[in-house]
Amino acid sequence: MLAAFGSWLLARHAGGQWLVRIEDVDPPREVAGAATLQLQTLAAYGLHADAPVQYQSRRHALYQAALDQLLAQGKAFACHCSRSDLAEQHGIHRHCAAHQLRAHPAVRLQVPDGSHIAFDDGLQGRIAQQVDTEVGDFVLLRADGCWAYQLAVVVDDADQGITDVVRGADLVDSTPRQILLQQALALPTPRYLHLPLLLDDSGHKLSKSLAAMPVGSEAPLPVLRWLWSALGQAPGELDAAASVPELLQHAVAAFRPERLRKASLQASQPPPAGAQFH
Repeated sequence: MLAAFGSWLLARHAGGQWLVRIEDVDPPREVAGAATLQLQTLAAYGLHADAPVQYQSRRHALYQAALDQLLAQGKAFACHCSRSDLAEQHGIHRHCAAHQLRAHPAVRLQVPDGSHIAFDDGLQGRIAQQVDTEVGDFVLLRADGCWAYQLAVVVDDADQGITDVVRGADLVDSTPRQILLQQALALPTPRYLHLPLLLDDSGHKLSKSLAAMPVGSEAPLPVLRWLWSALGQAPGELDAAASVPELLQHAVAAFRPERLRKASLQASQPPPAGAQFH
């Protein structure tokens, strides 16, 4: 919810559109009804997408077309390596280490030697990564037939005309891979801004900790005020609001991007009961 509220505020501040995408290309990890519940919760907090919600599970043809392009250009290849095969390479694929062929191999991007990717994050500053040595040839299509996150989001961002990606700082390390893939597909690179995470006392992302509870939609006002403060915004600006629409109106008027927190922070003061942040 922190990233949702923060990205909504940034979109409103810039006079842009706020789009929502359901990233449901990993069926083994999906929870039945979770996407519907997430959308209902966003609506309860007054956060409505400015265009129809996109579901990645309905966009396989776009991903396949991008993969076919990369394969035809020799920029991607079938890979039979398992995780155990790559253990001696510290999990980084730079050459084939498969001990046997798979009936359904994965497909990886052929990352050129010397692939140094750097970008200026809107909040975190200059980010750089040596993709070939730090990541290696990364997966585009998994051996189980599921699309990899990296390929799906790159294709979707381009297809939807996304100019600004705002998300949690846990995904900042994925961005150089996505930029490299955009270059391979001759796609534009959007601007990126990675918001800080809320951590529990053990330093784990709050939404993934044992303390996280399902998002409550019964009393959104105290949760939105708590999120406002967690985003580094001036305390008290939203106190007078008596409804969600009024609070959001005040929030748009008072929001200052320069006040956004850069570093992740521990939720030292408990959030309102029933709230989960992700």
